[in-house]
Amino acid sequence: MSGSELRGLALAGPTASGKSAAALALAQEHGAEIISVDSALVYRGMDIGTAKPSLAERSALPHHLIDIRDPLQAYSAAEFAADAQRLVREINARGKPALLVGGTMLYFKALFDGLDAMPTADAGLREQLETQAAQQGWPALHAQLARIDSITAARLSPNDGQRIQRALEVYRVSGRPLSSFHTERRANESEWARLPLLSLEPVERSWLHERIAQRFDAMLASGLLDEVRGLRARGDLTAALPSMRCVGYRQAWEMLDAQKAGEPFPMGRLRDRGIFATRQLAKRQLTWLRSMPRREVIACDAPDALGQVLQRARELL
Repeated sequence: MSGSELRGLALAGPTASGKSAAALALAQEHGAEIISVDSALVYRGMDIGTAKPSLAERSALPHHLIDIRDPLQAYSAAEFAADAQRLVREINARGKPALLVGGTMLYFKALFDGLDAMPTADAGLREQLETQAAQQGWPALHAQLARIDSITAARLSPNDGQRIQRALEVYRVSGRPLSSFHTERRANESEWARLPLLSLEPVERSWLHERIAQRFDAMLASGLLDEVRGLRARGDLTAALPSMRCVGYRQAWEMLDAQKAGEPFPMGRLRDRGIFATRQLAKRQLTWLRSMPRREVIACDAPDALGQVLQRARELL
């Protein structure tokens, strides 16, 4: 890249595909700074369930957009895009390349393509949708969404009430599916669209499933349930917040709710639900990635996957 161009590299992939280890190796080799592209890592006090880089790792190598929000606060894709663009320029000004690493694909889309202005929230319509969900369940509204916006529905869990509600709200207010706002490209996004994008994707899905199970077991052993207990003890957080809807946290919250009500909820059920939800997340992430034809795929289950990432980065940076 010439001196006038952005100097950086994006590394995407589903959860548990090895992005963090590759990012640390890349940052060490190139003297780069890491920008997190992860909607869960922005929250303070949520460390175990997000597989947040350790304090030692963050002290050794600069990381950005981690621990920038309290779990009570929201952080949008538009805010991410603005923050990431500012950080890339600041990192480049220090003579270093920027590594944008994570699995929140909407953040990547917002950075590369921009986001069209969407309709503002309609309180009355939201109340109608919440009433309908209370009567029929969110999976029924997810099925309704699939009929009008199959692209968005494919990326959402049938129980992701917050996002299903927003997608239906956008359609009813504007007459346009939410996905249409995410695919229209802005005229001024060309320099960001030229950032190289490497994508770690498995050839064998079973490899990723095994990694997901191992990682969730490690989170449970490290005290995920106690971490969620501590967050609940604050008294100001609810299960409806985006932070508490993150995979792992939502399932742990449900277990603690059941225990509080005196209902049996064994750890095995938490493990099964957490692993299933993480697999579903990975499936949605891969769906997003397939909609990004400009990506360069590297098989994360190949024995030399890290070597391939390092070699390609040397050519690109």
